[in-house]
Amino acid sequence: MTVHHLNQLLLVCSLVLLVAVAAVRISSRSGLPSLLVYLGIGVAMGQDGIGDIHFDNAELTQVIGYAALVVILAEGGLGTKWKEIKPGLPAASSLALVGVSVSVGVTATAAHYLIGLEWRQALIIGAVVSSTDAAAVFSVLRKVPLPARVTGILEAESGFNDAPVVILVVSFSMAGPVEHWYHLLGVIAMELAIGTAIGLAVGFLGAFGLRHVALPASGLYPIAVMAIAVTAYAGGALAHGSGFLAVYLASMVLGNAKLPHWPATRGFADGLGWIAQIGMFVLLGLLVTPHEMGDDIWPALVIGLVLTMVARPLSVVVALAPFRIRWQEQALMSWAGLRGAVPIILATIPMVSGVEDSRRIFNIVFVLVVVYTLLQGPTLPWLARKLGVSKASSETADLGIESAPLERLRGHLLSVAIPEGSKMHGVEINELRLPAGAAVTLVVRGGESFVPLPTTVLRRGDELLVVATDPVRDAAEQRLRAVGQGGKLAGWLGTGGNGAED
Repeated sequence: MTVHHLNQLLLVCSLVLLVAVAAVRISSRSGLPSLLVYLGIGVAMGQDGIGDIHFDNAELTQVIGYAALVVILAEGGLGTKWKEIKPGLPAASSLALVGVSVSVGVTATAAHYLIGLEWRQALIIGAVVSSTDAAAVFSVLRKVPLPARVTGILEAESGFNDAPVVILVVSFSMAGPVEHWYHLLGVIAMELAIGTAIGLAVGFLGAFGLRHVALPASGLYPIAVMAIAVTAYAGGALAHGSGFLAVYLASMVLGNAKLPHWPATRGFADGLGWIAQIGMFVLLGLLVTPHEMGDDIWPALVIGLVLTMVARPLSVVVALAPFRIRWQEQALMSWAGLRGAVPIILATIPMVSGVEDSRRIFNIVFVLVVVYTLLQGPTLPWLARKLGVSKASSETADLGIESAPLERLRGHLLSVAIPEGSKMHGVEINELRLPAGAAVTLVVRGGESFVPLPTTVLRRGDELLVVATDPVRDAAEQRLRAVGQGGKLAGWLGTGGNGAED
């Protein structure tokens, strides 16, 4: 490749990124998952579009898709709050195992008897579309004011169910007879156990290291966090475990560990997540050949209808039967089983393996994902309101707290931003009741900085610089968050006095 060709490639890539970034606003205002916009860009650049780019490398698409999915799961795990997801872990695990099994069986049966597919192809489609997509779920659910338990269950399910589905798709795509079901259950259990162990171990060790070793530059912390997350995936995969589960769990541990320079890390991970989504979806769009899909539209609509109206609701009811979850919430979870890039990526596995009619499988999955994402995504907020599951979005805004370690001085600098809606507005410095060893040393207000007095009243938009010794760093942050949530009487009126809020 010459320098001229490289410059042309860079120009095309930058233009695609700019168009994709601009499209984010369209998707956010319309409620559509952004994947549809990016897939559209890829299709428009493809051989049936204005770009006339001929691309049919399914193996490269699969590799890049896996890499992008690792980044997306890492970003999702970093943004998952443990206190919200913890109560729903058993239910999410049941959905990821029992629910997937029910969904695969029902969908495969429909594909075989209604569409006439051979059992191998029917089982592959059933497994491929039974995985909810992390990127679609994270992007849509975090804009819908749902109860924390419902959001936690759905987000955890999307992070957990990739592992068993990948195992099923690979097994069904192998040459020769499909292994006995009890053998597959054993493989799934083993890979999930290995992935869980490695993910938690890497996450806790990484968090311990980042909290106790001060890096020379704040910009290294986001890189280190993402490197730890990718290490969890690689370690899990090399140990014949679930790398996807490992990266999600490791990232969740890191995201709840109160690491230094956390806002910068979240911003970095969020940007990487967007780049991964854009690249993955555009590439998947390029792989599509629209003029070959005419005969596959009707089968895709039929299979999607069975999946959405029968398989998913039945899997939710069966998987959540042991748990006391209202029928309204179960109905919403049935509709919120969003598909996205993950099923399309998984549909490349039979193509790479040389399964008969694998191109048809890919086309059916692509059409199904596009049509039913277009249907489910925008209607989810409306359904939540109709079912009475949507909650008011009047929660108190949380404080933005960034920590920078002072290793030699055994202390920390906490940079605190007071947002609109924070109950820290109107609180005096001495009413913060910070633990001994922590003090507010500087206040920035309206572009001017000053050293506050004990009677200085804090205002919305203020930025505080708090110095805390190493032993009281956590207690100081917890107290600040408690006051931000409950005001100066936090702790006396039942609001986590010493920082129940994380």
